[in-house]
Amino acid sequence: MAEPGRRFAIGYALLPKKRESFIQESLVSLAQERGIDLVQIDTDKPLVEQGPFDCVLHKLYGEDWKKELQEFSLRNPNARIVDPPAAIERLHNRISMLQVVSELKVENHEDTFGIPKQIVIYDSETLGEAQAWEPLKFPVIAKPLVADGSAKSHKMSLVFNQDGLKKLKPPIVLQEFVNHGGVIFKVYVVGEYVKCVKRKSLPDVSEEKLKSLEGSLSFSQVSNITTRERNDDKYYKMMHLEDKEMPPQSFITDIARGLRRAMKLNLFNFDVIRDIRIGNRYLVIDINYFPGYAKMPSYETVLSDFFWDIVNQKETNALVTSLKNDGESEVGSDRRPSPKNSCDKDSRKYGSDDCCLDGEGEEITISS
Repeated sequence: MAEPGRRFAIGYALLPKKRESFIQESLVSLAQERGIDLVQIDTDKPLVEQGPFDCVLHKLYGEDWKKELQEFSLRNPNARIVDPPAAIERLHNRISMLQVVSELKVENHEDTFGIPKQIVIYDSETLGEAQAWEPLKFPVIAKPLVADGSAKSHKMSLVFNQDGLKKLKPPIVLQEFVNHGGVIFKVYVVGEYVKCVKRKSLPDVSEEKLKSLEGSLSFSQVSNITTRERNDDKYYKMMHLEDKEMPPQSFITDIARGLRRAMKLNLFNFDVIRDIRIGNRYLVIDINYFPGYAKMPSYETVLSDFFWDIVNQKETNALVTSLKNDGESEVGSDRRPSPKNSCDKDSRKYGSDDCCLDGEGEEITISS
């Protein structure tokens, strides 16, 4: 544990929009009460010349920033980087982001899960070849292969027939749409903390309705609902979500912790839908790094607790290193027990591939 009166500094490097939504006064104040100061990193100056920081919290990309983090880590080996750039980059590709889900197993649950049935189209010529997308059944969701948080990466379409494919610009991912009751479950992960919330999604499309639909339909992820309204009971009544059953909490938590271990990430969310054809079948359709946590109820408390765990873990690791250097072989009661592994290798249920919709979005949710 930290020494009494010891203060910690967490440096954060975020784009202006992300900084505005995440670094709110309520979060800063609560962290300060826990002895943690959130300090903005000046990206115009070398990172190694700033601090000292016990932890660097970031959501910036590019080779220059990666080199800055590497140099900082070399000079400050006890400081935590949340999260490693190499781990984050996996989520920038919509195929590799979901591959980890297909390899994941969870144990002792009646419910099952999988990933979307999907294909990648790299060029327009291939898009015009029926055999390329023949394994899929219309309608399909079309979305850019790259998921880097840019406005372009959020542009998606619901495609109803072959004519609708003509407007698409590869490289793209085509995912088969699955009726899911118009509800998406967004699962926020902050270290060991897991929170699942309901949001409205695209409406179901019946076989009869599909016959009358042509081409494609673009849909926006911009929501007119404010963060405060989202957290209020009136929001759920307005969206007719109050009667929608949530997935089993233990099931979702096991998936979340399995993903966290596999991806080596602490801050992410993933979107889940329930296949209405199979009531206990769930599809993980999207994973986002460092999402809009301000939308999550009591996010200030959750993040402050996470910061406290991070800096104290850093202190413990430093203590372990010091004791080892002094010839000690055991660590006393200051060492915190590791969380129980909820994704044991030998006794977990496979999640297989299946078809899906999409619940994409870093800081915004889909509204039909």
